[in-house]
Amino acid sequence: METFDLVIIGAGPAGLSASIYASRYGIKHLVLGEVAGGLLTQTFEIGNWLGTEMILGSDFARTAAEHVKSYGTEIRPETVERLEQKADNTWHIALASGGTIESKTILFATGTQHRHLGVPGEHELAGKGVSYCPTCDGFFFRKKTVAVVGGGDSAASAGVYLAGVCERVYIIVREKTMLAERFWQESLAKLPNVEILYETNVTAIEGENKVEHVQLDKPYKESTALAVDGVFIEIGLKPNTQLVDTLGIEKDTYGYIVTEADQSTSLENLWAAGDITTNSNRFHQIVTAASEGAIAVNSILTHLQRR
Repeated sequence: METFDLVIIGAGPAGLSASIYASRYGIKHLVLGEVAGGLLTQTFEIGNWLGTEMILGSDFARTAAEHVKSYGTEIRPETVERLEQKADNTWHIALASGGTIESKTILFATGTQHRHLGVPGEHELAGKGVSYCPTCDGFFFRKKTVAVVGGGDSAASAGVYLAGVCERVYIIVREKTMLAERFWQESLAKLPNVEILYETNVTAIEGENKVEHVQLDKPYKESTALAVDGVFIEIGLKPNTQLVDTLGIEKDTYGYIVTEADQSTSLENLWAAGDITTNSNRFHQIVTAASEGAIAVNSILTHLQRR
């Protein structure tokens, strides 16, 4: 059985940042993550990372992973099936591939996943016009009409990206205004092929084996059926905590893992970092995730030294 001082579960900004610090501290560790970069690989542009005016999310994820690997650290594309804590508080990590890894400590940095609308047709037409990743699937809608559902930064940035690919983009916002940063709202306002529908909800997604239109809860040009070829759902994220839910870890009312200032959790020898935690004032950004990863490993170093 392979043994490590630290296993980082998750290969997004928190996990990769943590790995860099662990390498520089000389901590024997491994990164487990199905996709190096996590949701960054689905992000269009990043313009608020200090020192980098603008970079594609996919490029950011690639260079971050390369940085980690430059220290000789392995990012293993494995799925963790189960965590088990032994009597001495060490962890056994069962992998979906069948192997088992032992570690003195764990940093849980699994990030978040896209929220679903939960309307009729969403599940049935997923992959047939319903998408949660504009940068992954936008190309398939070249010169077509699409709808983006949501009013935050992810919805606005998706609208900007898709406007450069599609003939027409509708952004469907349930509130009176968008909550996106002013930068994104100003960018949208400059695009002639983008139209924003405020105080509007999608009640169903319909079509025969592909998206043909969305049903709205109020008429648009005298009809509640809006003809589109695709629907991009950008209504927020929820934390990926399923792996530790059965262990009795403390979470808040929204499902985020409660962490102390040093990123420790209610479970012995398990830290958490990134968008799944209650820290950083719940400000879910790349910079806060990376910071939490660094803080966690600094705390883990102190813990291992004391042991």
